[in-house]
Amino acid sequence: MANRTVKDAKSIRGTNPQYLVEKIIRSRVYDSKYWKEECFALTAELLVDKAMELKYIGGVYGGNVKPTPFLCLILKMLQIQPEKDIIVEFIKNEEFKYVRALGALYMRLTGSSLDCYKYLEPLFNDNRKLRKQNKQGFFELIHMDEFIDELLREERCCDVILPRIQKRHVLEENNELDAKISALEDDMDEGIETSEDEDIPPVKEEVRKRTEDHDRDRDRHRDRDKRHSRSDKKSDREKQRSRSRERERDRRERKRSKSPKTHSSSHKDKDRDKDRHRRDDRDRDRDRDRERDRDRRRDRERARH
Repeated sequence: MANRTVKDAKSIRGTNPQYLVEKIIRSRVYDSKYWKEECFALTAELLVDKAMELKYIGGVYGGNVKPTPFLCLILKMLQIQPEKDIIVEFIKNEEFKYVRALGALYMRLTGSSLDCYKYLEPLFNDNRKLRKQNKQGFFELIHMDEFIDELLREERCCDVILPRIQKRHVLEENNELDAKISALEDDMDEGIETSEDEDIPPVKEEVRKRTEDHDRDRDRHRDRDKRHSRSDKKSDREKQRSRSRERERDRRERKRSKSPKTHSSSHKDKDRDKDRHRRDDRDRDRDRDRERDRDRRRDRERARH
């Protein structure tokens, strides 16, 4: 019951207002401690006090997908659906910047295309800093005008999918919205008027020559730098080749120094084997002669008897 939308709430874009937040994120908000303790039985009048306590904006964070208080209050606003006048007061609030950010996101979710441009574009003049908690749980600094630009241009903000709105030029062509006038254009117009009043003389010929000389010197320095860079690269390649040649030469010398030792050692082993075989042959011949003499003696003794 505590998570249901109020009975007299109007459907937004043909659906339950709370369904503007994805189901998985909605369930995380319902299970969060802030929702159960701070958002329970929260009314539109008490919502202002909770909004004034906000210290940062953000969606969900961490591996277990925890919602920020900012996102919890957005879902609570979708649940109780406060009046449009209250949301407009949130947006016009200049003292509490996070109250303004909360109202801006809610207006972007529930307002028409015309209302989004009408109420959010003036906030481009607000350059105050906002603390934003990212998905890893770390805080980063953005500005209010960046946040408003994200609301009007991006498809997702604070892990909430933003409904589609009409392009601004379409509303201008239908005469539903006035052409956007940047604050910088006023400064440019003032600068042009000042220059016309002061009657600044045109650029002199010597100034133009000076500019051309400066451009030529810059091109000359750029060409010289390119040549130096090419020569440096060439010298580096030559150094690498010389190092590789030295390594190859050292490898060959080590191989050459090792090869005679191996050859002599193999010859020594062969000679040692030959000597051992000769000794073995001599021992076998000696034993054979002894056996033969022993047999002769036995034959002679038998003949005597």
